Amino acid sequence: MNVAKSISRTVRSIMLLVVGLAFSSGLANAQSLDIPSKHWGLSVGNSQDFTGLRFNFRDSGVVRVTGVNITLCQPYKDDDNSIISGVSLGIIPGGGHLKGIQVGIAGVAGMKSITGITIAGLGMGSGSDLVGINIAGLGFGAGKNIKGLNIAGLGLGAGENLYGVTIAGLGLGAGKDVRGINVAGLGIGGSGNMFGLNVGGVGAGAGKKMIGLNVGGIGLGAGETLGGINIAGLAAGAGSLLAGLTVAGLGAGAPEVQGITIAGGFVGGRTLMGLQVAGAMVHVVKDGSMVGCAVSPFNYIRGSQNGLSIGIVNYARSVKGLQLGLVNIVRDNPPGLKVLPIFNTGF
Repeated sequence: MNVAKSISRTVRSIMLLVVGLAFSSGLANAQSLDIPSKHWGLSVGNSQDFTGLRFNFRDSGVVRVTGVNITLCQPYKDDDNSIISGVSLGIIPGGGHLKGIQVGIAGVAGMKSITGITIAGLGMGSGSDLVGINIAGLGFGAGKNIKGLNIAGLGLGAGENLYGVTIAGLGLGAGKDVRGINVAGLGIGGSGNMFGLNVGGVGAGAGKKMIGLNVGGIGLGAGETLGGINIAGLAAGAGSLLAGLTVAGLGAGAPEVQGITIAGGFVGGRTLMGLQVAGAMVHVVKDGSMVGCAVSPFNYIRGSQNGLSIGIVNYARSVKGLQLGLVNIVRDNPPGLKVLPIFNTGF
């Protein structure tokens, strides 16, 4: 036991001595104390190409480090081409390309890329790609792609694509596509496409297509297509096509709506195909069409109805099918058959 304690104290003393040399030696760039070799072993200072255990206050102009690299400060800008492989530790460890395990008390800085397991107390950033398992207390971002398992206390963003399993306390976004399992306390957004499981506490939106299981506490929206299973606390909409199973607390709509659509208030569009159920009104705009079944207190089809409408009041310009309700109006029917109780059809 005494021998073990003695060894432990000796190791701690050596570590303190090495760290003290690293911080107080005042070595200039490209100068270091290297034992036993200039390129491998133990290095204290700004060694340029080294394999082993290395201590330095702040890296500058480093070419390559393989092994364990312990630094305090974020590297200088002239370090953006360095390759750091293995384990990087410090307050803000960094380098041009980080590969392996990176742990920063405050953050981690990859000037060009980070690959592997990265853990930062506050945040992390990569000028290009961020790949692997990434966990930050506040948030992180990448100039291009984020891929892997990503967890941020507040938010995260990718300049291009976001792929994998991503969880953010507030929000997450991507300049292009979002694919995978994505959960954010407030919102999720991608200017391109979103595919997979997308859950936003407030909402989720995509500039083009959003397809998969999509859940928004308030709303869901897509510039082109919203498809799959879509659940929105208030509203769901798409610039072109709303398809699949859609459930919205207030309203749902798109120029074309396909599948099963259920809304507490309104369902609307130019072309409705499938089953449409609304608490207040199913609405087809002028010269549009409904194909399938519409169920609401007021089915207002200002075009052609092909199928069945069930409501208190049903209106259609023309009908190939059946209206069931208290008041049933078919505008193009002959006089005397335009308005009928109980049912109406095209005559």
